[in-house]
Amino acid sequence: MRRQRQELSQEECIEILTDEPRGVLALLGDDDYPYALPMSHVYVDGKIYFHGAKKGHKLDAVRKYPKVSYCVVDNGVRNEGEWWYTFRSVIAFGKIRTLTDRDEKIEKLTHLGDKFFPTHEETVDEINKLLDKTEVFEISIEHMTGKITVEK
Repeated sequence: MRRQRQELSQEECIEILTDEPRGVLALLGDDDYPYALPMSHVYVDGKIYFHGAKKGHKLDAVRKYPKVSYCVVDNGVRNEGEWWYTFRSVIAFGKIRTLTDRDEKIEKLTHLGDKFFPTHEETVDEINKLLDKTEVFEISIEHMTGKITVEK
């Protein structure tokens, strides 16, 4: 990181990954073009999880090349009397894979659903309906950096 004063601790990076609901997944896409897409995620046991379809550009890219990055930005704050925002961001670098074990998929989808659905019962209902149509992705983080930015 070029600006050491702006660097976040690993604990702050984990807090952002845990608390924030969305990020942008960057993959190597068709014809080696970057392919970046917004994702809803959950951070569990040091890894990032999200779900998707069993077909499509994302899955093709995951199968082609496992190295990815995932960027999460918090909402930031604007102090009274200031026009600029101060926000924190994290970029995690690692390798992505699809989960194949059914019980592991259910466990990670439960964490994901419980983060977003109003009730655990709704999480269970959705998993029961869509498990066989759903892919679960896991990013094993090799390293991550975080920083605080003042837009001024």
